[in-house]
Amino acid sequence: MADAGMLRFHVPEPEVRPGGTPDFSNVTIPKAGSVPRPEIDVDPRTIRDMAFSIIRVLNRAGEAVGPWSGLLTEEELLEGLRNMMRLRTFDARMQMAQRQGKTSFYMQHLGEEAVSCAFRKALKPGDMNFPTYRQAGLLIADGYPMVTMMNQIYSNEADPLKGRQLPIMYSSKEHGFFSISGNLATQYIQAVGWAMASAISNDSRIAAAWIGDGSTAESDFHAALVFASTYKAPVILNVVNNQWAISTFQGIARGGSGTFAARGLGFGIPALRVDGNDYLAVHAVAKWAAERARKNLGPTLVEYVTYRVGAHSSSDDPSAYRPKAESDAWPLGDPIIRLKNHLIHRGVWSEDRHIQAEAEILETVIAAQKEAESHGTLHAGGKPSTRDMFEGVYAEMPPHLRRQRQQAGV
Repeated sequence: MADAGMLRFHVPEPEVRPGGTPDFSNVTIPKAGSVPRPEIDVDPRTIRDMAFSIIRVLNRAGEAVGPWSGLLTEEELLEGLRNMMRLRTFDARMQMAQRQGKTSFYMQHLGEEAVSCAFRKALKPGDMNFPTYRQAGLLIADGYPMVTMMNQIYSNEADPLKGRQLPIMYSSKEHGFFSISGNLATQYIQAVGWAMASAISNDSRIAAAWIGDGSTAESDFHAALVFASTYKAPVILNVVNNQWAISTFQGIARGGSGTFAARGLGFGIPALRVDGNDYLAVHAVAKWAAERARKNLGPTLVEYVTYRVGAHSSSDDPSAYRPKAESDAWPLGDPIIRLKNHLIHRGVWSEDRHIQAEAEILETVIAAQKEAESHGTLHAGGKPSTRDMFEGVYAEMPPHLRRQRQQAGV
């Protein structure tokens, strides 16, 4: 028998390393409007190819084309643009605050604003998101006060979470925003469980699970798909593929499946890929998946193809693992610029009005920041009471905690 040779261990490698020329030739981008919109009750087996394509609405000329277009009014689109601009301005101010030592940590959404801002508008009051740390747009697009978000980031005396969570790990039941977990992928199984409970209790609310491309390698992701498919849970399974985990490219978690959406196929779950930098496409796909869930047709897995322009967090330096100019080469562009150009094309927006809106939004965000900082920052001003660490944990405080609180004098 011939010697087959020595086995070799395979480790996926990114196309380009720091110092190289960015290359996205492997990202196949279909023509805008070319991907069909199937019926809500479609048999998942008949749309398997949609897990390998990309749904797009906005073309290069700023026009909305194809079967996924026409769902939003001009007023709704203008609101969407402003929400994305608010999120980007909020990000810039909080990133600066972190550099000034006013908070310990921050994570930006730069380049990904359309994903969360558009998705939120496809949900109804009472629906619950189980987000990661890069979906603050779900709150901003729902009118959650920026001052309250900043108070949480600063962990000051007005922090609604009383300093118990890391900065940017918001929580709001009223706005359908489940507490963020730093342990990645836990939110996926929690979302499916919540959705199953909603169905068991004959409720009308649906859930949305969120995960990044890197975290799909966690076992919780796969366990969630098992339960979602088996029990037809009314849940939207969102995968935000922004090309990079903390410092590893998407191929490490994707493996040989081709796309992250394709993971759903083996579970019989309809799986779609959407241009995550196209506000109209994101909203249309989210609306389609939400309607499936509400009609007891089960889960939908959606992969948002986007790009993380900024660092993974304020503790990260992306120049150590990817070319500095890579974000400029990203072929799907900037979500704010693309929606702005679409509205200009429709005659309801202009470059001058956009500049004016940027100034107005910056003024609003700075005013909110000043109000939040009047309650304190990480190293100055008011802090949550020491007493708060003993409250809200047990219905009846056990004796050992009562003694500790007495010893602390609070």
